[in-house]
Amino acid sequence: MTGKSSSASTSRRLSDAVPYSYRADPAVPAFPDDKALVVFDGVCVLCSGFAKFILKRDKTLAIRLATAQSTLGQALYRHYGLDANEFESNLVLADGRAYAKLDTVAVLAERLGGPWRALAILRLLPRVLGDWVYDRVARNRYALFGRTEHCMLPPPEWRDRFIGS
Repeated sequence: MTGKSSSASTSRRLSDAVPYSYRADPAVPAFPDDKALVVFDGVCVLCSGFAKFILKRDKTLAIRLATAQSTLGQALYRHYGLDANEFESNLVLADGRAYAKLDTVAVLAERLGGPWRALAILRLLPRVLGDWVYDRVARNRYALFGRTEHCMLPPPEWRDRFIGS
């Protein structure tokens, strides 16, 4: 599954993708996929804050992370036809399936469990509305929240949760 976004929404395209399709793509480095993976913009203050939020609340260690700027992140964005420079969305891989935009929040909320599971209700929003809201924030994230010069460097206790270089 390569190429840029078509007229179909990114969320819809990814939900229709073949599970574990990245395994057959020689451009995607092998990585452990037994846990959910969040690929996020590592220089975005909002996105890095979201990554820290996940790490602090993932008590069962069910989620790994990679920055979109990493070799793995770049390969996965290209594999799923996402812009590997603009990072229009976080990308979440869970059970071999790819998710983008507001779907990522719902999938991760389920993985975090506890009260966070309630955020899975976001799946009830019409996709066009959820994607529209997500897009407004994503397009303005640097202006609203800022950006850093370098990708987030995780503290030692979280380094084993990050994959890709």
